[in-house]
Amino acid sequence: MTVNSLGRFNSTPVISCLIYGVSGRMTARWLFLGFLLLIPSVSGKTETRLSVEKLNNEVIPSNTDLAADFKEMYFKQILDHFNYNSLGNGTYDQRYLITDQYWKKGYGPIFFYTGNEGDIWEFALNSGFITELAAVQGALVIFAEHRYYGKSLPFGKDSFNIPEVGLLTVEQALADYAVMITELKKELGAQPCPVIVFGGSYGGMLSVYMRIRYPNIVAGALAASAPILSTAGLGESRQFFQDVTADFEKVNPACRDAVKGAFQKLNSLAQQKEYKRIQSAFSLCKTPSTPKDIDQLNGLLRNAFTMMAMLDYPYSTHFIGSMPAFPVKVACETMLNGSDLMVALRDTVGIVYNSTGQLTCYDLYSLYVECADPTGCGLGFDSYAWDYQACTEIEMCYESNNVTDMFPPMTFTEQQREQYCSKRWGVIPRPGWLKTQFWGRDFSTASNIIFSNGDLDPWANGGIRKSLSSSLVAINIPEGAHHLDLRESNPADPESVIVARKKESEIIAQWVKAARKKT
Repeated sequence: MTVNSLGRFNSTPVISCLIYGVSGRMTARWLFLGFLLLIPSVSGKTETRLSVEKLNNEVIPSNTDLAADFKEMYFKQILDHFNYNSLGNGTYDQRYLITDQYWKKGYGPIFFYTGNEGDIWEFALNSGFITELAAVQGALVIFAEHRYYGKSLPFGKDSFNIPEVGLLTVEQALADYAVMITELKKELGAQPCPVIVFGGSYGGMLSVYMRIRYPNIVAGALAASAPILSTAGLGESRQFFQDVTADFEKVNPACRDAVKGAFQKLNSLAQQKEYKRIQSAFSLCKTPSTPKDIDQLNGLLRNAFTMMAMLDYPYSTHFIGSMPAFPVKVACETMLNGSDLMVALRDTVGIVYNSTGQLTCYDLYSLYVECADPTGCGLGFDSYAWDYQACTEIEMCYESNNVTDMFPPMTFTEQQREQYCSKRWGVIPRPGWLKTQFWGRDFSTASNIIFSNGDLDPWANGGIRKSLSSSLVAINIPEGAHHLDLRESNPADPESVIVARKKESEIIAQWVKAARKKT
């Protein structure tokens, strides 16, 4: 729910995974590799040069010159917030990043990023708008790492054993953030300082949940690209891959048709067991020999399009390997310039999986692993954590069908999810729990939340697209991909994201002012 994700985002390509038991999710996980160079410091601030640009008479710093002086710290966190007899009230070290570089000490607001499914540096390095805004509003900035991700492993290498993994829940993560905010405010003499939470994708979901669960601690929330509806089982299972398809169709309907045709040709060859031809066309390291191998290939190919749609930024990025500017447009050009559909499909997904051109073949099972999220779980320990969450509270029963979308028919039903999760983690998912816990669609009694979404983001329609009240504001960004508004300012930014950030800045300033009047 990202990215990240919603939408994840490893030094190697972060590849989404195949659903267990599916014949025929960012998510390419919303885990993003660093774009800016932020240098941790333990000995004070570095000298910072500010460049500015005028936007509707407001001075907005350029984050390319705001090298935030983050310090990497650890917070002694409670292991189990909800069972006093559990684990002897043990603790673990939760990582967070902090900078007071722009803070009006004891007065300025606190901007707190609710870390999501990955190493917290990845989000700090790719959420430069928060630093820019801190420079304007004199804020203290904290990026908190989510339990069971990055270096915040409650039981070290044993964190993903059963039952130790059972303390990985949304509720425990939110309580971590509530305790951390409360204690750090005391330590820093910041009790009067209003707290605004920020998050992208799944982190954006957590920001929404923090505001409605702990309104006594959090004065407002900016939730960027937060699929709080679709991940709660609210919505159409075909929507996600239909929206991925729509991104490519907008560039050129012929692009959609070519991709669809390529998958159909692959399916036809697979039915005829022409495995050698498939290996040759897709430059596979090993010849596929079973339907499972073909499912794995289909999943890997589909995932590349998901990643390009999510990360369809107007400038090149280095989140997951290297992505060119406007990757969807580049993909369509590649797809339509090929003489053979399957070879063109291979070259197109190479934009994601082989951006350096160094891979001589694709190893299906090292690039791609199965999990309970059809849009992907990534690799390594972070992928274990997200897989577990997708087996418990986070619902993502998304499917493609080659009719409403351009991808091969790949179902993922509640029954398939239950089968996989029972085998992998020994748990039975509880559909509807997020909806019960965090209000579903009914936010009528909530306040001070911004729901931002980009029209290019396939996660957007899984979130809130219309304002619900004067303080529950939806900001739609026509030219925006996955939480583009949280990224640092860039000369290539479309006007729509510049306007969105300006509005977000104004609303947050109003929240801070109102919160101060209550103290």
